[in-house]
Amino acid sequence: MCGRFTITHPNDALAALFGAVPGNDLPVVPNFNVCPTNPVVVVTSDGGQRRLRAMRWGFLPSWYKTPNDGPLIINARSDTVATKPAFREAIRSRRCIVPASGFYEWNEGEGGTRLPWYFTRADGEPMALAGVWQRWGEIDTMAIVSTEAGPGMTKIHHREPVLMERKDWPLWLGEAGHGAAVLMKASAEGVIGAPYRVGITVNSNRAAGPDLIAPIAA
Repeated sequence: MCGRFTITHPNDALAALFGAVPGNDLPVVPNFNVCPTNPVVVVTSDGGQRRLRAMRWGFLPSWYKTPNDGPLIINARSDTVATKPAFREAIRSRRCIVPASGFYEWNEGEGGTRLPWYFTRADGEPMALAGVWQRWGEIDTMAIVSTEAGPGMTKIHHREPVLMERKDWPLWLGEAGHGAAVLMKASAEGVIGAPYRVGITVNSNRAAGPDLIAPIAA
């Protein structure tokens, strides 16, 4: 799954990378501790025009009467996203890309302590995470699609976010026809770089600053 990530690349650089028109209300960057319910930057495509937009991380199904009417939905499983009522329409017609500089994942240490690890692409490029989105009232909300962990993740966690390669962006965004389901798979070996341990300060959703991704001895 993906429960926390970073975005350190400037919004104008992301707009250029994805060929997207940036919105006026994009979240301030850098953010070294993007948490659920935070506003995040996503890429959508409308008639082939890509847009960089702000959305709430935490998908709100249409039947929620308030944002707290049910569980906080931050991930959508690739194996059930097409059949679960919350996501059926979104996976068909409202797919998005969530840019990230890296993401955190945890394993369990001695005494049950949650030990955070930080993951980035091996080539240093921004990650393009697969997402689905839903308008709820006046709010655009999204969830990150997750899948079974690939070779870069299995030692730390059994699931990982779906990473889109540049050549696959048009298909995921609906610009290249149908068949995006084939993209919901684990990243190939070598795409994700070697993870490293970071301090437990990031276990708090109030923590901030570049020190959160500073490596420590595992």
